[in-house]
Amino acid sequence: MVEQDGFVGRFVALARAAPERVFARLDEALLTFGALDRMADGVALGLGRRDVAAGDRVAVMLRNGPAALATMFGLAKAGIVWVPVNVQLRGPGLAYIIDHAAPRLVIAEADLVATVRETGCDLPLIAHGAAPGAERLETLLVGAECFKAPPPAPDAGFAICYTSGTTGSPKGVLLSHQMMRFAGEATALVTAARAGDVMLLWEPLYHIGGAQLIVLPLIRDVTLALVERFSAGRLWQQAQACGATHLHYLGGILQMLLKQPPSGFDRAHGVRIAWGAGCPAESWREIETRFGLTIRECYGMTEASSFTTYNDTGAIGTVGRPVPWLTVELRDSDGALVPFDGAGEIVVRAREPRALFAGYFRNSEATAAALRDGALHTGDRGRFDADGNLVFLGRMTDSVRCRGENVSAWEVERVAAAHPAVEDCAMIGVAADVGEQDIKLFVVLRPGAALDPAAFSAWLAARLAPYQNPRYIRVVDGFERTPSQRIMKHRLPRSLDDAWDRLA
Repeated sequence: MVEQDGFVGRFVALARAAPERVFARLDEALLTFGALDRMADGVALGLGRRDVAAGDRVAVMLRNGPAALATMFGLAKAGIVWVPVNVQLRGPGLAYIIDHAAPRLVIAEADLVATVRETGCDLPLIAHGAAPGAERLETLLVGAECFKAPPPAPDAGFAICYTSGTTGSPKGVLLSHQMMRFAGEATALVTAARAGDVMLLWEPLYHIGGAQLIVLPLIRDVTLALVERFSAGRLWQQAQACGATHLHYLGGILQMLLKQPPSGFDRAHGVRIAWGAGCPAESWREIETRFGLTIRECYGMTEASSFTTYNDTGAIGTVGRPVPWLTVELRDSDGALVPFDGAGEIVVRAREPRALFAGYFRNSEATAAALRDGALHTGDRGRFDADGNLVFLGRMTDSVRCRGENVSAWEVERVAAAHPAVEDCAMIGVAADVGEQDIKLFVVLRPGAALDPAAFSAWLAARLAPYQNPRYIRVVDGFERTPSQRIMKHRLPRSLDDAWDRLA
C-alpha cells in the first residue's frame, strides 16, 4: 500500500531535517535539499506575488539543472500546475501546446524567449538568464522567505504532460501529485535502489522519464546525477565521473551503446543496473556481459503513473509483472479476454485510488477512448509467458497492412537492427501500387559501415516473412527524436522515389 500523501510534504520534511543532504550532482556542483528547498520557496512565493494561484498553469521550457528542479518543486509546493515543454519545440508545435494549455505565464531559458515570442505568445514571460522584455527567474530563486502553505491534496493536479507527438497532435496527460508518488515508488522497485546509489539522469526533466526520478531521493537515500544530454560515445565516461550506479534507458539507447566501438570504459563505469524499456531479447545477455551490469526491464505509460510492470527476475524478453497497485489483462478487438497463450491489447486497472490518470486535458474524445469501464486501454499489444510475465509486442497503431497481413514495426525493426552495418532503423507504411500499403525502411549506418540495399534485402528475406520484407530501403544520416529518444515517425518522408525499390 502506497501512502496517499503525494510527495511535497516528504520533500519539505527532509529539507528541514537534513538540509545538507545532497539531492543532485551537476558536474562538479552539489545541490543540497536545503538549497533546493529555499529556491523552490522563492519560486512559489514569487509566482504568488504575480497573482499565479493554486490550480493555475505555468508553461516551463527549461533545460536540466538547479533552476529546472527548483521550478518544479516551487510549482508543486504552491499547487500550480506544471506544463513541461520540450526545449527543442518551435513554430506550430510550440504554439499548439501554449495555446492548448492556456498557462498564466511562461518560464523559459533566455535563449528560447525569442522562440516563444515568435509563436505569437503574448503572455508574461520569466527568463532563466537575461532576455529582452522578460523578468529574470534568478530574482525568484534567491528568495529568503519560507513558503508556509500546506502541501497540495494527493489528487491535486501536479502537471499536464503532453505526449511526444510521434503520431498526431500531442495529448495533455493530467498528472496528479499522487501519481508522481506512485511513479517514485515504482522507480524504487524497478531499480532495486539502495542507500548510497547514484542515478544517472540524462533524460530531460520535461519528459516523464526524467521527472519521475525527482521523487526517488525522497523515499530512498539516493542521489541524482544530471548530465546535459544523452551521448552514446560519452555515456560510460560520464557515468564513471559522477559515480553512477544506475542507468535509465528508453528507445534504442542500449542498441546504440552496444554498437559503439569497444572501449576501456565498457566495464570501468561502475553502473550496476540498467533499467528501462526497449532491450531486445536477442541482445539482452550480450549487453549484460559486455558492460558488466544487470538489465531490469519495465513497461508503462504516463497515463498509469509511468510504470505498470517491472521485471525483477531476469526473465529475458519480458517486462515482468504488475506493480502492486495495478493489474494487467489482455483483451481482443471485441473487448473479450484473450486466451492465456494469445496476444491482445494491454488493459490496465487500478488497485489503489489515483493510480490511473483522470483524463487528457481539454480532450474528452481521447479520454473516452483511453478510459473505458474504469480501465486504461493502452493501445499496446502484449502476451503473457508461461510464468505470467508480460511480453511487450509494440504499439497497435505502429503497424502496416501489407498483403492482407498486419505487419508490426516492432517485429521488422528488431530484425533489421541486428544487421552488423545498421545502427538504427525505422519502418513506416507508404502507398502501394495495388492494394493496401508497402513497407519503407529507413536505416542509419554504423560509423564507417556501407550497405548494399539488394544484399541487405536478401539478408532480411531470410529472417522475415515475405509480407514483412520492406519493399523500399533508404539510408539516412539520422532521425528526429522525442526527448525519450523515440523516433518521430510522422516526420519521415513517405515519398517513393528517394529509396531503393526491391521490385524495381
